[in-house]
Amino acid sequence: MSDKKIVRSEEEWKGILTPEQYRILREKGTERAFTGKYWNHKADGNYVCAGCGQELFGSETKFDSGCGWPSFYDALDRDKVEMREDLSHGMRRTEVLCRGCGGHLGHVFEDGPRPTGQRYCINSASIDFKGQNG
Repeated sequence: MSDKKIVRSEEEWKGILTPEQYRILREKGTERAFTGKYWNHKADGNYVCAGCGQELFGSETKFDSGCGWPSFYDALDRDKVEMREDLSHGMRRTEVLCRGCGGHLGHVFEDGPRPTGQRYCINSASIDFKGQNG
């Protein structure tokens, strides 16, 4: 994946993403806790953006936060994710987006484990998994 940002029309996104992926990545939705395919996933490998394939998180930083979504204490490369203030739903949070395609991934909180103290709370529908052997 290059550093060039992927730009597609909404119709193009609808053609390549599932309805659930579109709702989350493009409309800033969320999945219900404990329902996503990766919340309890334990295999070794990397998690990539479901919208553009950019590698975002590694299994070595994944941890069980108890929140019901895949949680990571760091990104593979912080330049591959973008942070934005999110004041929706009457809360003040930090949204996490894929820098490659602008897709909404989830939110990051300051209550994670060492060494970063961060908890990237990511929707399973916004990511895909690439195991170490494939």
